[in-house]
Order: sequence, then structure tokens, then C-alpha cells
Amino acid sequence: QVQLVESGGGSVQAGGSLTLSCAVSGYTYRRHCMGWFRQVPGKEREGVATIYIGDDISGGSTWYADSVKGRFTISADNAKNTLYLQMNALKPEDTAMYYCAADLSILDIFLGKPKYWGQGTQVTVSS
Repeated sequence: QVQLVESGGGSVQAGGSLTLSCAVSGYTYRRHCMGWFRQVPGKEREGVATIYIGDDISGGSTWYADSVKGRFTISADNAKNTLYLQMNALKPEDTAMYYCAADLSILDIFLGKPKYWGQGTQVTVSS
């Protein structure tokens, strides 16, 4: 049974930093993709960052939404089966529920339709 469990959300003032973690269990593939998404009430869920995890030359490739480029960093620790999202220079518009997700297909991640989702962790940024 695949489980993705996020942690690290909280409240922070604008300009502050948070690191989200996503512990993964029951999911072991040499090549797969993981991503962070966020959603605010009344709006569609949007992709924030994606990472390709693999033992080939493309392993470690990342993609970021324009709104977070230069401020957020996605990374993965394969030994710990954990995905991270380092968020710096946070803005009030970053306030959202953040979800991690996983899929064998990077296309499904980019389409916002990954097979596995976590339950989410709330990030609130005050001005």
C-alpha cells in the first residue's frame, strides 16, 4: 500500500522560510517522478515543482512553476524515501494546502493527474 505523508507546514511571516517533507512508503521504483502541488479554496490545484528520480542521465531533473522559481527547491533523499520542498522568501500568495504526489509518468505529474497523493499540509504566510 502506497502512502505519502506530508509534514512541515505551518504559519510564517512574509520573507520567511519553511521546509516541507513527504515521507513515502510502499513505493519503490528505480525511475519515477514526484511533485509538489498546492491549492487554495475555490481555485484549481496547481503544480509547484517536479523532480524526476532515476538512475539514468536525467535523474535529478527538476521543473518549477514560474511563480516559485528562484525561491523554492525540490529535492529527494532516496535513502530516506523522502521528498522535500525548501521554500524561501515566502509571500502571502504562497498560502495554500500543499500536497506531494508520485507517479511513474512525468506526463501525469505535469497534467496534474498523478496516481498517488498525500493528504496535504497547510502553509500560511502572513504579510
